[in-house]
Order: sequence, then structure tokens, then C-alpha cells
Amino acid sequence: MPEPPVELRRPEALAPGVPYAYAATTAGRPLLVFTAGACPLDGSGTIVAPGDVVAQAEQVMANLHAALHAAGAKLDDVVKVTVYVASDERTELVAAWGVVRRHFDEHDPPSTLLGVTALGYPDQLVEVEAIAALGG
Repeated sequence: MPEPPVELRRPEALAPGVPYAYAATTAGRPLLVFTAGACPLDGSGTIVAPGDVVAQAEQVMANLHAALHAAGAKLDDVVKVTVYVASDERTELVAAWGVVRRHFDEHDPPSTLLGVTALGYPDQLVEVEAIAALGG
């Protein structure tokens, strides 16, 4: 039987019961990994640090790392990242971006930073999605 073209990843380390997979991989080479938007949820599915963009960005990056790891990838494999911040205050966008950049360290994939009106969970301020590539 041929390998399915897409495998959805739901790591046990992340909140269960969300209505989406945390990452997806494609068959073949390069293997592409597409993550859902990493949200500031703790292991029980509760939003962390309501009102605190920086603390939420830290949780988001921990969750993004876990989703990538479940797919066999790491931050250095990311080829595109999108950062969403529920704010029209540029200082909050820059604060969230600072956390994301620190986690990526020297690796600086093409990125988009957006201020949006609202995100999916009550009290959610930050979300980050990524696309990674593995193999050649």
C-alpha cells in the first residue's frame, strides 16, 4: 500500500482535544512540515498569562517547538514563519517578535508579523505558524 501523502501529527505533550492537528508532514523529499498556529495553551488546554504578550509568546514558541519535534523537525528546519498578535499597538507586535526571533537565534527564515483584531481562543494574544523542510 502506498504511503499516504499527508500525515497529521498530534503530540501528546500539547493540549488534547483541540479541533486540529498541530503539524502535518508530506510524503517524499523534501519532506514538508506544516504546523497549525501554535497557541499559548498549557498542557491542559488553558490559555497562559492573559494580557501578557511576552509570556504568551514564550508559551507559543515552546508549543511550536513541540509540534515541530513531533514531526521530526526543529526551528532550524523552518523555511517560513507567520506571527499573529491580537493588537494594534506596534510595541506589542515588536515584543512578541522579539521572543520569536530569540528562539530562532541565528536562523532567520522569511517571516511575516501581523497585528490582527482577534485570535481563536478567549484571552489569546499571540499565535505562530511555520513551514519546515526536511531532507533533500
